[in-house]
Amino acid sequence: MEKIAGKIVTHEREWEGTIEFDSNTGLITEVKDGIDPEACQFPEGTVIFPGFGDIHIHAREDVSGKHTYKEDFISAGNAAINGGVIHVADMPNNPVPPIDDESYAAKQALTKKAPIHITLYAGIGPHTKPLEKKVPYKVFMGPSIGELFFHDNASLEEVIKHYVGQDISFHCEDPEILVANQSQPTHEKRRPKEAETVATDFALYLIEKYNLKGKLCHYSTKDGLSKIIAAKKRGVNVTCEVTPTHLMFDTDMLTETNHKWFQMNPPLRGKEDREAMVKGILDGHIDYLATDHAPHSIEEKQKGTSGISQLDTYGLFVTYMILKLNIPMTTIAKICSKNPGEFVAPYLPETFGKGVGILNQGYAANFSVLNLKKPVEFKKSMVKSKSGWSPFEGFQFPGSIEAVYFLGKEIHAK
Repeated sequence: MEKIAGKIVTHEREWEGTIEFDSNTGLITEVKDGIDPEACQFPEGTVIFPGFGDIHIHAREDVSGKHTYKEDFISAGNAAINGGVIHVADMPNNPVPPIDDESYAAKQALTKKAPIHITLYAGIGPHTKPLEKKVPYKVFMGPSIGELFFHDNASLEEVIKHYVGQDISFHCEDPEILVANQSQPTHEKRRPKEAETVATDFALYLIEKYNLKGKLCHYSTKDGLSKIIAAKKRGVNVTCEVTPTHLMFDTDMLTETNHKWFQMNPPLRGKEDREAMVKGILDGHIDYLATDHAPHSIEEKQKGTSGISQLDTYGLFVTYMILKLNIPMTTIAKICSKNPGEFVAPYLPETFGKGVGILNQGYAANFSVLNLKKPVEFKKSMVKSKSGWSPFEGFQFPGSIEAVYFLGKEIHAK
């Protein structure tokens, strides 16, 4: 048996304690109060969280191999470890998208080489049907990277009616509003706030009508968030994510130099929206911190491709949330550990015991250990993603990542 001890934080409480685990089974055997002197202890200022999960990334690998120059399951896994993350969920907008049992199984076989666990979303597009096996789904309501999207709401509903009761995540941008604004002068104006808020209304309608387990991805608007809050209050089964970039940056910070690096869908919003996302976390309305890690090459970004590489900095950004945005550590454990763990729970293999994101007997011995007293400047040379760049290059984070454990073993990014 192995033991680690120190300040422990879960979604329920913070305390000084000891976690005992079996590195052979990869499971926790006991969690107790108090520091066991025989346990491995970390430097002062460290905090042990249940292992972080990022449930929205684009790892780029599929059976075609066409986009593995951007990222593959090995490099995405190493970028995750580098960011203190021990499981991720990968989106389906690939050249050969996983849209049926055969294509899903073929892509899933490729994930086995990854150094961490990867859950796969199946894609929903024109003419798709649910898989035989239980999987999470992703739908792009308007044009995005790839071919899995819809041109209007009527054709989307015609497909969604086959997915009653399923677990579906929505990229909320209304296709007709995007088309109407496509000649606007900037990326932010071509994808206005109204595209997200109008699509949110329709997504909530679909979730309610077809009894879906709904999740709204990378949320960015204050008005849209108020719609989600109201829907939750009336019992709609919906959750939502926010990205680090929508919590840290807004359009006031855009310059001619950095504009292309911060181009993403949905785009950066104004200061009011950014502050509303932070308040949404503090008030318990936002359920997940998820990066929407979208690794494109430096050349592609310079040409104006949308998407931001940010899996490498997940855990570092968490230290910023704790120390600069004053977000309680129990809230961090909820949106970075417990909730992502609950999201992937139905799709995990038996090796993860009772699951991930919780520190209790029988759960996976996955830990993300942060040092809140050891600042670090993130440099380009620290990027493990194949993309080779980060919007946080040169940024001084107030804390750092001390250790990462996956199924009872300390692991390191390669």
